[in-house]
Parts: sequence; C-alpha cells; structure tokens
Amino acid sequence: MSDNQLDERDIAHRDVDITEAKSEEVYRDTYGREWTPPTFTMKEIYEAIPAHCFERSNLHSYMFVARDFFYIICLGLAASQIYRLESAALRFLAWTVYSILQGMVGTGIWVLAHECGHQAFSPSKTINDATGWVLHSFLLVPYFSWKFSHGTHHKNTGNLDRDMVFVPKSKSEKIANKGANPAEFAEEHNENGFLHLVEETPLATFSNVLVQQLFGWPMYLFTDVTAGPKYPDVPKHKINHFHPDSPLYRPEQFWAIVASDIGVGLTLTALYFAAQTFGWANVALYYGVPYLWVNHWLVMITFLQHTDPSLPHYRGKAWNFARGAAATIDRDFGFIGRHIFHGIIEYHVAHHYISRIPFYHGEEATNAIRKVIGEHYMRDDTNFFLALWRSARMCQWVADKGEIVFFQNANGLGAGGKKAKAQ
Repeated sequence: MSDNQLDERDIAHRDVDITEAKSEEVYRDTYGREWTPPTFTMKEIYEAIPAHCFERSNLHSYMFVARDFFYIICLGLAASQIYRLESAALRFLAWTVYSILQGMVGTGIWVLAHECGHQAFSPSKTINDATGWVLHSFLLVPYFSWKFSHGTHHKNTGNLDRDMVFVPKSKSEKIANKGANPAEFAEEHNENGFLHLVEETPLATFSNVLVQQLFGWPMYLFTDVTAGPKYPDVPKHKINHFHPDSPLYRPEQFWAIVASDIGVGLTLTALYFAAQTFGWANVALYYGVPYLWVNHWLVMITFLQHTDPSLPHYRGKAWNFARGAAATIDRDFGFIGRHIFHGIIEYHVAHHYISRIPFYHGEEATNAIRKVIGEHYMRDDTNFFLALWRSARMCQWVADKGEIVFFQNANGLGAGGKKAKAQ
C-alpha cells in the first residue's frame, strides 16, 4: 500500500468520524433532477462485498500481463510486414490501424500498472511496486510519482479543496482564465456579461477537447494542470511529477521519485538506441504514435470517470470519503473496455470505494455495492465519444460558494446552463 493510499479497512472502522456531514436538503444536478446527499457508510459498503473479492492472485494477474505483451508482440510482427503493401494509401491505413490497436493494448498495460499502484495486483507490496515500476516505465510514466499523487486523489475524490484529478474550475477561475477580473462580474446584474464572456461555440469546445486529448497527460505530469491552484507560493517548475522536492510529495518520498525518474530515463535511453539502430521513423511508427493513443485513452477515461452532469462536488464538512467515491461514474465501452482495458471504465465506482480489489473482481464488487448505494450509483451507457462531447459542453464550472455544487455552463444546456435564465 502506498504511503498516500487510504486504507479502506481503516475507513470502515472510523465510519462515525467520516459520516457526520449528513443533510436532508434536496439539490438538483445539471440535468435538473432532484438529488439528495448520500448517507450510507463505508462500513456498509465494506460488509456488502464478498470476502473473496479482496483476494489477489499473482498467477492470475501475471497471466494478464503475459496476454497483453503477447498482443503487443503479435501486433508488432504484423506491422513489420506493412512494407510489403504496394500502395502508399494501404500502408498509411495499415499503420493507422496498427497504432490504434497497439495504443489500446498499451492502455491495458497502463491499467495493470495502475493496479500495482493500488496494491491490487498482488498480495506482495514488493511485487506490486516492482511490476508497476517496470510496466509504467515502459510507457514513460513515473510510477511512484504517479502512485503517490493518485493516492491523494483517491483519498479526496470529489473534494474541491483537496482532489488532484479534473477538479472543476470555479466561476471566478473561469473568468480569470478568460483574462478578465472576477470582481467585475460579482454583481448579479452583470450575469449576462459573464455568460457572454465564457460562452463557447462548438468549434471552441472541439478545440479545447482536442488540446485536452493530445496534451492533457503530459501537462498533468509536468504542471499538475487539472488539480487546481493549490501551491501559490511554490515555484511552478517544482509542481510536477518528476521533481523530487515537489510539494506533491513528502520529504521521505524523495528517493522513490528519483527511482521513478530513472525508470522513465531508462526507457528514453532504450528508445534512443533503438532509433540509432532502426531509425527515428520506425521508433515513431512502432512506439511513438501508439504512445499518443495511450495518452488519449488515459485522459478520456479519467475525464469521463469524474466529469458528468450527474456528479456533485463538495467543499468543507459536506464531503466524506463515501460521498466522494460516489461522485464517480461507470460507463460502458463494450469488448474493448472489459477485455482490453480490464474493466477500468465499467467498474470504476467500486474501485473508488475499495481500490485494492483486483479488476477481475470488479463486476461482482460493483453488483454488491449497488445494493447499498442504490440511486447514488451512477452509470451512463451513452456512446463514449458522445459522452465526451456532452460533458465538455455541459460541465464547464461550478459556483464559487456552496458546500455541494454541480456543474454549470453558458451554453444553455441542462438546468445548470444559465444562459436561457439570464436572457
């Protein structure tokens, strides 16, 4: 278990402490549907899940690693024959198909390393960390650095003050990002001016989504971009996942961050020598383009797990761990999601409640906790890409005040779209 990882067994024992903030107030989500804050407890969640769901098997887990690398090798061998195609158009199409498929398999490898970071891969911490370090380094991910910051995210999911992943911008932050002074739009009579300032055309939304999908992951690693402004007095160059003295980490984690950097450095070195031997074009085709697809899937999956018109966010005493874990959503990506991505899309809510449950028990654990959380279990089977567009258009900021808030937008979409009310 990582130093920053929350032990859900401890949560269950401290259940009274984390469930003090109960409310009978009724809210409305961005769709306009009535919503009441959850009151179930982690103890109820923990007791609902069958004991065998917590069991982790080295053999079972490594079988998935072997399977995924078998896929990678087979795809690489197939790609090595693309040059035999006489048509340039067919070669381009073949490389495109290869990169997409290899990127999907690489995302599956990423998910297995993610399992290691949560100690869900093996009963052994040493095996988890050694395997996770190798797998994540292979994908240019700093394993321990990500593990620590991701553990912080799991401890604070849905908390506007402490979460680390896709934290919504507040209204004033949205204004500031547009280069305006939030104080100028503080008065109610200037609501129309605010809406005109932040309203997005579909083309602008598309551009923002494209930038997010292409650069979101490296920007997160290098600038902690989706975590919100939490370190105003720290030089920006230190707020990244590669700096051992970053405020993201505790002093005793220094050498683990160094080990993460070494892992990424070894992969970059291997890629350099591969380029010297086989050429940069081949390295780009076999590794570089699929790597970009991995980044795309990772950002898209994470964004849609935590960004939806049905999801609340919390401030202050309104937040607790059980409520935060419910502020995530399961989706469906068919065969690819369940087989290639190891169910990270379909069973993410259960993962947020007890993250050391291995993914191959995710479906059973999900069915168990649904009996406890009832209407607060969030699932949406909308086409994955349509859901990305919908969330980008509807989920643009939250109110500056309020302990429980939902997304709003200036595009007139949903009950949280204020444009129609202000006209």
